[in-house]
Amino acid sequence: MKSNLIQRTITGILFVAVLVGAILWSPISFGTLFAVIAALSVREFGHLMNQSGQVEINRNVASLAGAYLFLALMAFCTQVTDARVFLPYLLLLLYLMITELYLKKKNPLGNWSFTMLSQLYVALPFALLNVLAFHNDPTASSVSYNPMLPLSVFIFIWLSDTGAYCVGSLIGKHRLFKRISPKKSWEGSVGGGVFAMAASLVFAHYFPFLNEWEWIGLALTVVVFGTWGDLTESLMKRQLGIKDSGNILPGHGGMLDRFDSALMAIPAAVVYLYAVTVI
Repeated sequence: MKSNLIQRTITGILFVAVLVGAILWSPISFGTLFAVIAALSVREFGHLMNQSGQVEINRNVASLAGAYLFLALMAFCTQVTDARVFLPYLLLLLYLMITELYLKKKNPLGNWSFTMLSQLYVALPFALLNVLAFHNDPTASSVSYNPMLPLSVFIFIWLSDTGAYCVGSLIGKHRLFKRISPKKSWEGSVGGGVFAMAASLVFAHYFPFLNEWEWIGLALTVVVFGTWGDLTESLMKRQLGIKDSGNILPGHGGMLDRFDSALMAIPAAVVYLYAVTVI
């Protein structure tokens, strides 16, 4: 148990350091890291679905499509190119659809469905990080890179998870969603929200491009939808009868285990920020 704790601690520290460092270092490091993460996550999703024995997803092409979608949206958001950059992505989706006509697999409808789900559920949220990171500046006719918005989403998620664990361990009595995740409690979820809101006030002080209420609203949006994202992946794993989505991160499971909350929190954050006309 001690060695497992050490392994989890080292992996967790390295994971956070790489993620935070890549986001803060430059747009290139940000794009490179998350294109790789998108590809690995889509591939892991495809592996899980294929293991079920019900479907057969082309993991190589699906993961290529996931990485390309991220890079294409990055190029579009930075005004490097126009919307034609998405045409190869559409061709990849068409390829995945059309090949099922010729492969004679036992469940082509399931293959289509889960292939498209890999893009909607996994690839698209990562690609939307670009919408958070890159903003048009009409006065300067240029695009600026703001690492604090994508970074804040992950920080709110991490603090919410930490707060939920600490508060839930101490006073958690009322189960949040017993059927799917029996260990989560309402008390823990509220505690996690308080942790995230406290962090949002720190962000408001040092990064006033959002006011206090806008930062608090973003934190609450991330916490609520991040919790649903966590529960969604828990339901998927329960349905598949597995504990972890993978083993790529020693002691922490797979990519989907680490980014389950973000897969819903990121799109929700984009919608929220558009609603308050920040991006």
